[in-house]
Amino acid sequence: MASWISRIAGTKEAQFAATAVVSGAVVAGAILGYQHARRQERVEDLKGSIPGWGSESAKVGLTDFGSASTVLSKEDERSARLAERAQKGDYDDELILEQLARNRVFLTDSGLERLRSAFIIVVGCGGVGSHCTAALARSGVSRIRLIDFDQVTLSSLNRHAVATLADVGTPKVLCLKRRLQQITPWVHFDLCNELYRPEAAERLLGKWEGRKPDYIVDAIDNIDSKVALLEYCYKNDLKVISSMGAGCKSDPTRIFIGDISASTDDPLSRSTRRRLRATGISSGIPVVYSTEKPGPGKAQLLPLPEEEFKKGSVGDLGVLPDFRVRILPVLGTMPAVFGYAVANHIILKVTGYPNEYLPAKGREKMYDTILAQLQGYEERLARATTPGEDAQGFKLGISANDVGYVVEEVFRGKSVISGIPTRLALVRWRRPNPGSTMDLSIPGQKNSKVKLGELVCMTKEEAAVHMREVVEGDREVGSLYDREIVELVERRLREEGEFEKYR
Repeated sequence: MASWISRIAGTKEAQFAATAVVSGAVVAGAILGYQHARRQERVEDLKGSIPGWGSESAKVGLTDFGSASTVLSKEDERSARLAERAQKGDYDDELILEQLARNRVFLTDSGLERLRSAFIIVVGCGGVGSHCTAALARSGVSRIRLIDFDQVTLSSLNRHAVATLADVGTPKVLCLKRRLQQITPWVHFDLCNELYRPEAAERLLGKWEGRKPDYIVDAIDNIDSKVALLEYCYKNDLKVISSMGAGCKSDPTRIFIGDISASTDDPLSRSTRRRLRATGISSGIPVVYSTEKPGPGKAQLLPLPEEEFKKGSVGDLGVLPDFRVRILPVLGTMPAVFGYAVANHIILKVTGYPNEYLPAKGREKMYDTILAQLQGYEERLARATTPGEDAQGFKLGISANDVGYVVEEVFRGKSVISGIPTRLALVRWRRPNPGSTMDLSIPGQKNSKVKLGELVCMTKEEAAVHMREVVEGDREVGSLYDREIVELVERRLREEGEFEKYR
């Protein structure tokens, strides 16, 4: 073995290989040594660039919001000093009244006084919220609490009321305070740089120096936070007005103020109404909404690139749980219109100025009629499937409010078969399982087993045919309707199933 190794080592090939290995090791060592030296040099340069503890720059800390301090311009410094004086009372009231002179003659002295003493909370300080806040401050409101977790970005500047390039990276609440103090230095701002969440509702929407808010503005575009805010205000008797979606809207003549039950043709409004109905709230909240319908050539929510779906759960891409991850096209003028409409509503209500919005057409009587007809269908079915029992005292576990929810939110206020929005009825979609449709489990009580998720919306004439052919007959829905209709119904019922957890 030793002699074989000696013969191999003595060949020219082995000598060349050994030389190559040694040369490679030397080169690799040289490269690694050079990289190490360069890395050490860069580290030393970086350390040397850090100011010492005694330097002036080391004294600049973080702001109250956790962001890096910014150097104020001379104008900002002057405005901040003036605002500090004004909020301590060192500002001529005659100058304030002169600045508010046009509002004063419009609202009268007593109306303006009520507005000046008002306390307003604005939740959401983006496009809608910033314009609303600016209008309220300019109109005389002297106490405003701002709630928003976000910062100004470059893309905010197409719709934000007062933000400048210098404000990019600044919390939106701080940006609003800083800019509006240059216009109305006497206004007191209470800044909450945080996300609105139910567990903090009592603190965020609570009193300021012993005074309850006169009005709360909902300018949130996240559905969970929006519904939580509106539910809290409704159940705690706090006056609130909500802005529905300004995204993908372009026609200012179609913007209205009315009850949330009347808001239509807006995905955010529909989702909000639907979730609120599930909590028992179907009306009683004023909203600003648009009746503009989507159509060919109009802006739509931008699709998420396919590569993002391949990364896993799309929900993980949001900056916060349940926040949208796709870009919503926004024409910069529309959030301003929504924001000024919200501010206008508050000014009129706080000052007691007479106004009367165009009333929405009520549909409560229609819901009662639909419920009565459903009661008749279910009684007929119960008698047919429960021998020996009559339908006297037969009860549905469904209310007129439930009917409104199914008709308006699940089936968009029209027949799923023909799209007709009048003479509507609710009926079971499929034939019930074999056996009685009457629940007799509670002694002395006769209840229907039908559930909301089993009902579809049709015209009365369509429902009569469907009842005869499918529910009481032997036909399958696939043999009576086109595949597109069946798929649409099934999709709507699955959608309702997803919302059932909120009920």
